Amino acid sequence: MRRIVAFSFLLLSLLLAEQSAAQQKPAPDKAASSAEKKPRKLTRRERKELAKRAEIETAGQQARPLSERDREMSESFFVDGVKYVLLEDYNKALERLLKAYALNPTNAAINYKIAETNLLSGNLKDATNFAQSAVKLDPKNAYYYLLLAQIYTSQKQYDDAAKVYTSLIHDVPGSNYYLFNLADLYMAQGKLDEALATFDQAEKQFGPIDEVSFKKQQIYLKQNKLDKALQEGESLIKANPEEVRYVLAQAELYASNNRPADAIRVANQALKQDPDNPQARMILADVYRQQGNAAESEKQIKLAFESPALDIDDKVRILVDYIRQLPNPKLNATALDLAGITMRVHPKEAKAFAVAGDIQIITENKKDARDSYLKAIHLDNSKFQIWQQVVLIDAELNQIDSLQRHTDQALELFPNQASLWFYNGVAHLLKKEPTKGVKSLEYGRKLATDNPELLAQFDTQLGDAYHELKDYPKSDAAYEAALAFDANNAQALNNYSYYLSLRGEKLDKAKEMSGKLVKQFPDNDTYLDTYAWVLYKLKDYNGARQYLEKALKTSTDGNVIEHYGDVLFQLGQKEQALTEWQRAKKTGEASALIDRKIKEKKLYE
Repeated sequence: MRRIVAFSFLLLSLLLAEQSAAQQKPAPDKAASSAEKKPRKLTRRERKELAKRAEIETAGQQARPLSERDREMSESFFVDGVKYVLLEDYNKALERLLKAYALNPTNAAINYKIAETNLLSGNLKDATNFAQSAVKLDPKNAYYYLLLAQIYTSQKQYDDAAKVYTSLIHDVPGSNYYLFNLADLYMAQGKLDEALATFDQAEKQFGPIDEVSFKKQQIYLKQNKLDKALQEGESLIKANPEEVRYVLAQAELYASNNRPADAIRVANQALKQDPDNPQARMILADVYRQQGNAAESEKQIKLAFESPALDIDDKVRILVDYIRQLPNPKLNATALDLAGITMRVHPKEAKAFAVAGDIQIITENKKDARDSYLKAIHLDNSKFQIWQQVVLIDAELNQIDSLQRHTDQALELFPNQASLWFYNGVAHLLKKEPTKGVKSLEYGRKLATDNPELLAQFDTQLGDAYHELKDYPKSDAAYEAALAFDANNAQALNNYSYYLSLRGEKLDKAKEMSGKLVKQFPDNDTYLDTYAWVLYKLKDYNGARQYLEKALKTSTDGNVIEHYGDVLFQLGQKEQALTEWQRAKKTGEASALIDRKIKEKKLYE
């Protein structure tokens, strides 16, 4: 099918027919060009001064015919002006062009070039005046009309621009192809009937044109004339039976206008032409979904995802839509399958593995999610968010070696991320490396000063780390800092009170903190054990026994069982104490004194 392309007037506007052969443009002097200062727009005062000088000089010239000398000077100034327009020095360009105009004001090309220069320098008023003059002086030059139309359009004077196009088409032979410009202008104004009429006029001149049919479809849809829009689409398909894109566009039009049977028919027509076309599959998937046919919809979307022709970015957008709806028992399996297909079809795309990891983590497939994230990192290690997800999964799965390894790797790339230092410090603490843990935590804490919540987490971990190093003043200070931010920080309250009880210091404070936790969490066996041990240190053995027995209803922790044995021993129930110590030993979690307690049947602390 033929296509008509409107020429850009700017490509042919440097020298026009009105100038003689003597006005051939000389090559710009390179040395002079490099020495020119950066061009600037004329001020209003400068423009007025230049125009005034031109008017004065013009008045003196109009009374007499143009001499040969004046003609040559005008041509010289014109060529000079064109050179400075090319150099974007509109100040000097206008100065030369206005001198040419003063000598020869009825020259259409000079008027045109002054208009164009004023447009480029932002002086639309003068641009309009000179462009109008150029059209009047040479009403058969299409480029003069086009410049005037552009100037009107830049001022949002669309009606005037339309009139210019209409005059151009009417007055300049061979200008019918500007009907397309006029129709587009009508569309931009919302004058849909005028646009349709103009497109129809253009098609009478040049025959059917596919781009025009698309635009007419848009107009019909805006006018709620669906049948005409569909008719235009069918005409396109008939005229271009080999173009599958027209078939797909028609299928989408049917689908979006609640014509499912026609949408399925036309989409299948596209698949006959191109059996692997993913867009046709996506249209079918959407239509079947709207009809409630979930199985067929799922089948079609999976077939679409199997095609490498469906762009990875399109697949990611679809998967992100699934993520917004997850977790959902009806969608989880489909989302996971689509993520798996995407990774298989696009094995070199980091984003395929990243979005798959997001779906896997939401659907509680954390190990698979970490594997996917790690593959994404292998392909592109520059995304901090993906590293962060890996680290969080390591911590949640309590895989300490992985946590340390991955934080070490991530910190090489993102040394200023406080959260990475936090988890790196935690990994060292869990591996019984408190010195390394303190180093990471103290460094990361300096980076977290603008995040009070994260700062409190650092302080809590530092309290644990300094306790392991037996630096009790720093440990206490860290816990106090954490509790100053959040008085209900459970980890700080529990660990601080427990460590104070082990040291036998500030027991009243320890009782207050652990008692607060027990009131908030009356069934938490860890907090019950801490509170019982504080009571034990305060020699309230009966109270300690009461809370330990409550803790042992849910806990099988060796330390809790050993504590219960110690309490029973203090209450004189030595045989029962021995039984509890033996039970604690079997768990493998008792203290280093457990064997001695059992062997000598005595309490050692």
